[in-house]
Amino acid sequence: MMKTTSIIASLLILSATTFAQSWTVDKVHSRLGYGVTHMGISESEGSFKDYTAKITSSKEDFSDAVVELTANVASINTENEQRDGHLKSPDFFDAAKYPTLTFKSTSFKKVGDKQYKVTGDLTLHGVTKPVTLDVVLNGTTTNPMSKKTVAGFKITGTIKRADFGVAAGMPTAMLGDEVAIRANTEFIKD
Repeated sequence: MMKTTSIIASLLILSATTFAQSWTVDKVHSRLGYGVTHMGISESEGSFKDYTAKITSSKEDFSDAVVELTANVASINTENEQRDGHLKSPDFFDAAKYPTLTFKSTSFKKVGDKQYKVTGDLTLHGVTKPVTLDVVLNGTTTNPMSKKTVAGFKITGTIKRADFGVAAGMPTAMLGDEVAIRANTEFIKD
């Protein structure tokens, strides 16, 4: 009986791993961006150019997905070289001391047709905090050029820069505390 139970358990583990799908971000067709209010009258936007992201899921609807992302903080780009340099400095992200930001999901829950809530641990500026973001699965298709399966996602949410100690000395009248996260991504099935 013990041997049969072990064989069944092994087969269940094997079948679960056999059907796991890995997806890697296609950076050519993706953007990892943010926006923050400047002086209460406009929104300053930026993005990270150097990042990796992976999704692993055993279900086709992604309802059990695990998301992992790492971004190089020094790759921040606001289309202004002087501002980018200031953002990399100790006044803001302190890229020399905290060179990466990471996100690893702890849950990926389906909340509607093609709508999800992803919760995970965001590490930014040396601080790790749980965050929850909204995800829309735009769909999956086969790329006619590469013949590979691709999936498109739109991710949105809000974090507070004060929670992570970013620009702690900057008054909110100058720079808003709430930072809008906006990512439009395509992932290629490995």
